[in-house]
This record gives sequence, structure tokens and C-alpha cells, in this order.
Amino acid sequence: MSSSSARGDQWTFLTNHARVLMQLARDPEIRLRDVAAAIGITERAVQIIVADLEAAAYLTRTRVGRRNRYTIDPTVALRHPSEADHPVGDLLSAFLHREDTPEGAGVEPDTT
Repeated sequence: MSSSSARGDQWTFLTNHARVLMQLARDPEIRLRDVAAAIGITERAVQIIVADLEAAAYLTRTRVGRRNRYTIDPTVALRHPSEADHPVGDLLSAFLHREDTPEGAGVEPDTT
């Protein structure tokens, strides 16, 4: 087995930052330990990612009683220069809209 095929199953297209942001967009009141469990990383890693996202203005954290509520600003541009002309809301809507589509229902192309 070559080293490239051994590594072939190890990479993914989305970063953990994107995964955390999508989990918070799905459920703004989710606990970070539940985000960690859903993604498969440690709670501490999620805390660091949330701090990164908050520092970069992708989200704000508001205390509601004993819990936090996360609000995402969909207008903030993606960070990499090759995607900087797209807001993070485009990424979120691509994934979250697809999840809202009933199973088996295809999205019809706009033919107008």
C-alpha cells in the first residue's frame, strides 16, 4: 500500500471551523459539548474554534441565563483570498438549505 493511498481516507473538504459554524447555525443554543460530540472533536477544540470565530466577527455569543446563544453574521467574507469575494452565508446556505430539502426531492434548476 502506498503512502498516498494510506492517507487517502484521512482528509476532508471542510475544516472543523466550518463544521462548528454549521452546527451553531443549525442550533444557536446548542451546548459546545454537543457540538464536539456531533463533529467528533474535543470540547476544548470547539471552545478554541468558537473563540476564533468570535474574534473574526463570524459570530457573537450572548449569555441567556446559564446558556449561550450564538448569532452568526452571514455577511462576513470567507478568509482565504481565493474565496474572499464570498460571504460565509453562502457556505452555510449551501449546506443548511440542502438539509431542509425533503428526502428524495430534487432541486429543480431555474429555467426562466
